[in-house]
Amino acid sequence: MPIDETASFVPVHIALLTVSDTRTKADDVSGDTLAKRVEDAGHIVCARNIVPDDQKQITAQLKTWIEDPRIDVVISSGGTGLTGRDVTVEAFRSVFEKEIDGFSVVFHQVSFQKIGTSTLQSRACAGVAGGTYLFALPGSPGAVKDGWDAILRYQLDIRHRPCNFVDIMPRLTER
Repeated sequence: MPIDETASFVPVHIALLTVSDTRTKADDVSGDTLAKRVEDAGHIVCARNIVPDDQKQITAQLKTWIEDPRIDVVISSGGTGLTGRDVTVEAFRSVFEKEIDGFSVVFHQVSFQKIGTSTLQSRACAGVAGGTYLFALPGSPGAVKDGWDAILRYQLDIRHRPCNFVDIMPRLTER
């Protein structure tokens, strides 16, 4: 994945959301893993929160961050599985203006190389709302690494060629 080293890096402001009934700030390994990768890439973690597996609370947090002009991207971890408590995808889709279908496809391709058909148990998704990118990753540290290392670190780098999410960010709210 080519990076144009002649172009200037542009840091993106990212909010991180952990969806879990059991995690706390003290033991949020996936959230910590993602925060370190985001910061190591040169981006800014401008907000971070943990909410329970509750669709209304997830949706409320997403709407708050979508309305915040300082936040360009929201990345969540957790709640993308198949159990009754896994409602992150439903919350995300309730606020999407447009879904980024290819994100799920590429995530599953990457994940398949590591965990085989077990990737079917994830419903990773992505979309756009109010000019904000929204990405829902599974809650395991491995899935967070896969999502960031193989996809988001490139698409959130304006130097990535032939195209990236940052290039079109100013046009997300065009009508």
